[in-house]
This record gives sequence, C-alpha cells and structure tokens, in this order.
Amino acid sequence: MKKIAVLNGPNLDRLGKREPEIYGRATLADLEAALRAEFGAVAQLECFQSNHEGALIDKIAALTDAKFDGIVINGGAFTHTSVALRDALLGAHLPTVEVHISNIYKREEFRHVSLTAPACLAVITGLGLEGYHAAIRFLLKR
Repeated sequence: MKKIAVLNGPNLDRLGKREPEIYGRATLADLEAALRAEFGAVAQLECFQSNHEGALIDKIAALTDAKFDGIVINGGAFTHTSVALRDALLGAHLPTVEVHISNIYKREEFRHVSLTAPACLAVITGLGLEGYHAAIRFLLKR
C-alpha cells in the first residue's frame, strides 16, 4: 500500500468559509473524508494543514524520513512566495503534484507564478477539489 501525504498551506483550513464563490462550500474535513473514502483501501493517506511555512517544511522532511511514496501539495499563498518550501520539496526527492482549487491563471497576476512547481512532477489547477483526487490517482499509477 502506497503512502501519500496531502499537504495544505495557509488558509486552506478555512475552506467552505473563505471565498466560497472561488473555493466552494466543502470544508477541509469534507475533502479529507472524500479522499479517504475513495483511496483508503489502496493508499495510506496522511493529511496535514498548516498556516505556518516552517511547519510545512518540517512535515516534508518527516515524510522523507518516514519513506512516503508521494506528496500532493496545495501550498496556498506559499506557492508564489516560498523558496524555502520549494527547496524542501526538491530535497525530499518524493514525487509531488501541486494542486490549486481555482484556476490560478484566471486570477491576479501574482498568482500566475509558482515557485514550487519546478519541484513537482505535475501541477493541477482549476479542477476544484477534484484536483486532489486526480493528483492521488496520478501518484498511485506511478
């Protein structure tokens, strides 16, 4: 059974409350339950969310030490600002898929640049919460 981490960055704990016209009404708990329902029989999922950059970096290091098989990450705003998060992903040497709920290319220009994308195998943007499902399916097929 593959071990896959689903990491969420700042403000994603506010899913369902924050800008539902962009992010929808489902909560982070709803997302995690849906992922476990679909993949729980074929993958060990570990879900983690933090509003703190260092906590995400520490988690990525721990995943490497725990021999995880892949990462799905929605770095939130850190996607566009964090060289440290990029370096952690590169240093982890784990297959990683970056996910964005909204289509970042239809939003503010500063969101069009991802510092973390070059550390990832793929980027999924604009599929809503289905992007997480697609990312896990992709990692499971590798």
